[in-house]
Amino acid sequence: MSWTTISGSEASMRCWLQLPQNPRTLVLVLPEVFGINGWLRSFAARLAEAGHGALVMPIFSRTAPELDLGYDDAALAEGRHHRDAVTVAGFQRDLEVALGWIAAQPVLADLPLAGLGFCFGGHLAWHLACRPDLRSTVSFYGARVASAGPGGGAPTLAVAPAIPGSFDVWLGVDDPLMPPDEQEAIKAALTAVDPSGKRLRCHTALGAGHGFMCDQRPDHHPEAAEQGWLTLLSRLNEIASG
Repeated sequence: MSWTTISGSEASMRCWLQLPQNPRTLVLVLPEVFGINGWLRSFAARLAEAGHGALVMPIFSRTAPELDLGYDDAALAEGRHHRDAVTVAGFQRDLEVALGWIAAQPVLADLPLAGLGFCFGGHLAWHLACRPDLRSTVSFYGARVASAGPGGGAPTLAVAPAIPGSFDVWLGVDDPLMPPDEQEAIKAALTAVDPSGKRLRCHTALGAGHGFMCDQRPDHHPEAAEQGWLTLLSRLNEIASG
């Protein structure tokens, strides 16, 4: 486990890389608005314990390259400030550079790739999932996908038809940041592209709010978090076995 700097985009990306001895996959992880903090690093360690590598990418490399916040109101306000400076074009450039770096690393180049995002990272995970390099992506409570696109333009939900691989979306039924109309719009968009629900899937966690995967947040919901973890592991095991 180590901080790894990837250069080549407008700003260098200070990433967190965690690998088991023999990784079965590599997961590109997109953080919440709180940056690559202790919880994200602990989640990377959990993935490694399960046999999967993790590269946690900074999503605010241009404005806050070393952001590492807790979960109080001031931290949320700071994170949202940086969130509002993100554009899809900038994210795609960063992603292109990161994927090029991965391809140049002998220990990583041949691993099946997956994506994972939480909170605003879960929003960007929709764009991550559009990459043909990734075979599976899981998005947790990526709010505002039905109403906004980072940096402007069409709402992120519009990219659903461009997702070539497996894509799972997890929502908390009681999430105040994702009202029922947005949750229904997400389900409808995925169903329109994949009526069978075998490739594009939406899961809802009863009684769960926003941030339910994180045991450092007030909305942590242990049962929902375990269900989400098992979904993620299932997808990773599927792509690891070909």
